[in-house]
Amino acid sequence: MHVITKDRATAKSSRQKVGDGLAHYLADTYLLYLKTQNFHWNVRGPHFYSLHKFFEELYQELAEAVDTVAERIRALHMTAPASFAQFLKLASLEEETATASAEEMLKQLLHDHQIISRNLLRLFEQAEQAGDQATVDLITERMRVHEKTSWMLRSTLGQV
Repeated sequence: MHVITKDRATAKSSRQKVGDGLAHYLADTYLLYLKTQNFHWNVRGPHFYSLHKFFEELYQELAEAVDTVAERIRALHMTAPASFAQFLKLASLEEETATASAEEMLKQLLHDHQIISRNLLRLFEQAEQAGDQATVDLITERMRVHEKTSWMLRSTLGQV
């Protein structure tokens, strides 16, 4: 009987770590959503229209991701963070409060997507160790999106 209790405690601890990682990812995703929407609203310059549309596509995809990640946190029997204060405390990304050039916007988004990809890799390993296949699947899909977005941003910036 003691072994079963210990296994449950280990499983609960593993689930907690995965849930905490998802909470950090949710905060980063929400902050990136807000930043991308800011850039959509405030982009200027000769490529305004194409960047305005591009940023809109990006923030709409992030809005859907926020809901999916929050629901996964709830499925793990945890409470999803849901306030700006919580998001700012948990996020590894930084807010953008100044007016940036179009090129700087692209560079910031690329940087943020790359940070998220690195963080997701660590979370993937935790979820895999915990035997949490549903979270592994979610992270795999989200990594694909962030890596594709990074490629698109690098291409737009003319980087190899």
